[in-house]
Amino acid sequence: MAKQENLFDKMMSIDRRVIYLLLGLAVIVPAIFPFDVPVATTPEVESVFHFVDSLGTGDYLFLGVDYDPSTMAELHPMTKAILSQCFSQDVKVIITALSQNGPGMVESIINEIADQYGAKNHIDYCFLGYKPYPGIVVLNMGVNFKLTFPNDYYGASLDTIPVMQGIKNYTECAGVIDVCAGNIADMWIQFGNGRYGVPLALGVTGVMASDYYPYLQSGQIFGLMPGMKGAAEYESLSGYKTTGIRSMAYQTSTHVIILAFIIISNIGWFLSRKEEKKIG
Repeated sequence: MAKQENLFDKMMSIDRRVIYLLLGLAVIVPAIFPFDVPVATTPEVESVFHFVDSLGTGDYLFLGVDYDPSTMAELHPMTKAILSQCFSQDVKVIITALSQNGPGMVESIINEIADQYGAKNHIDYCFLGYKPYPGIVVLNMGVNFKLTFPNDYYGASLDTIPVMQGIKNYTECAGVIDVCAGNIADMWIQFGNGRYGVPLALGVTGVMASDYYPYLQSGQIFGLMPGMKGAAEYESLSGYKTTGIRSMAYQTSTHVIILAFIIISNIGWFLSRKEEKKIG
């Protein structure tokens, strides 16, 4: 009996070093032996993809790339897939970077995707860059881009940029997709959609996602890409596969390990309670 009780106790208190070791292996093994994980798509991500897919030559999309390097692992794949989809369909893109540590990172990712598709700055897209106080920036851009951005990120006057001719504010775009980490998403919901009525979709980090599903259900946003899973779904739909889909192997293996430990500890707890009742 003592031997059984000891086993149940061990099941409930596995040495944390064992857990860390197995989690480490769960990350290392997919890196050495890569494998694909099927990605099931959800309606909220499909809505974003189909919206962009419906755009064609000459249409405008406003893309907010409002995050900094600390969250690029989750959000970069979304931005890359959306830009690649737009450039492949000859959709004009107006881009901002309203996170103060993000503009250099955003410039790099724009150049990377633009080079792949031969997209030209000022012809196929315009990078407006960063200005402080994002709430005020979002409000002003709903009236006129020039109120906040008389010049683009490179110092060129908007009056001289071909792609900006004939478009005054983001309400004249087909819609806004904001890929963000932080409360900039709230400002787009409150001002972009709430005040100006622009169609709005969001790409957010995994820990933010649960806060924005109510806005999806209320219709204030038409689509939502939640974290790395959302990025992988969008890559699967668009066919532009980078780190989003590859990361699913790491997430799957680590989640399996975590679930296994949860199951083992719960089995140990129930069996120990059963033995206690027998003894009593």
